[in-house]
Amino acid sequence: MRGRYVILSLIFLVLGFLISYSYQLTKEKNSNQTLSTEQWDEEYETRSLLIEEEKTNKTLQEELYKKQEEVKKIEESLKSEKQVYYNLVEDVEKYRMYVGDLPVKGKGVEISLEDASYVPDSENVNNYIVHESHIFKVINELYISGADAISINGQRLSSNSYIFCNGPVITVDGNQFPAPFVISAIGDPSVLIPALNIVGGVIDQLTYDNIVVSVQEKDEIKMDPLLQEQKTSS
Repeated sequence: MRGRYVILSLIFLVLGFLISYSYQLTKEKNSNQTLSTEQWDEEYETRSLLIEEEKTNKTLQEELYKKQEEVKKIEESLKSEKQVYYNLVEDVEKYRMYVGDLPVKGKGVEISLEDASYVPDSENVNNYIVHESHIFKVINELYISGADAISINGQRLSSNSYIFCNGPVITVDGNQFPAPFVISAIGDPSVLIPALNIVGGVIDQLTYDNIVVSVQEKDEIKMDPLLQEQKTSS
């Protein structure tokens, strides 16, 4: 009988241990499952927030692209307007220079016209002196060749200038000048000089008319505004 009790006691002891171990194991599994569920919920919430942030960022990025395109269009428009205004100002300055409102200086040429030093007794003296037609030939050729400004003996010409010959002198805008008549022109010498010296051109025609002609390239020619010249002459 005592042996049976001992065996039963051992059986109940082992059974109790197994039950206790099984209970503890089940408890730990449930605990682990609960923790995993909490972590999953937290991860899901984090992912949801991240997705919302990505959607917001995408919307903001699209708005940024639109704003950048608008700014680019505005900049292009301002650039075009700026170029138009710049061109207008440049044209105005150029026209003011042409009409003589602005002082001007630059490279150019200087053409001197003189009467013939010798007149045969049998010839008409008028065929050996400088006339306004000779001066007009030079001036027209200079303007055609791109001269920016022209003066005669320091008298700057404008679109309303008048020139006529009166014996041994010429009158330019009411001011008389004796020979030699020095025509100064601001412009590119490499263009102006060949234009004057072209075969059969102005220089050849003046030489044929017994006019003494000399052409010089100048590094700098200065011309005052017409208003300043008028004040000085008055």
